[in-house]
Amino acid sequence: MPHLTVHLPEKRLAGNESMLVVALTDAVVNVYGEWARELVSVRLAGVPAGRLAQGGKAVDTNASVVLGVRAGVFDRPDAAQITARLGIALTDAITRVAGDDLRAGTMVELVASPPERTFVGGALAV
Repeated sequence: MPHLTVHLPEKRLAGNESMLVVALTDAVVNVYGEWARELVSVRLAGVPAGRLAQGGKAVDTNASVVLGVRAGVFDRPDAAQITARLGIALTDAITRVAGDDLRAGTMVELVASPPERTFVGGALAV
């Protein structure tokens, strides 16, 4: 169950929410396959001006994506290719919608969730 949390400057997000949700979902589906579409969960967080910083200075050209995935993805023989494709696809989705000047400041972090630590609706996700 891939779940994404995306932090973007508010002015980049406002009015682009629907397009960004579609682009991010499509990015995950392009890597995992169509079966994953209904499982992709996206949370968008707009960050007010002055609250994103790099090198001690406020910037509006950074974005952060945290993608929670099942830990097993890192055990696959093709893990390096899968993770690289996810990083590229998610960065491309953000820059396509919110502006290519975000590319250099976009960080994608893949976070592994062991199966016994993922719950949906209060029940262990299978």
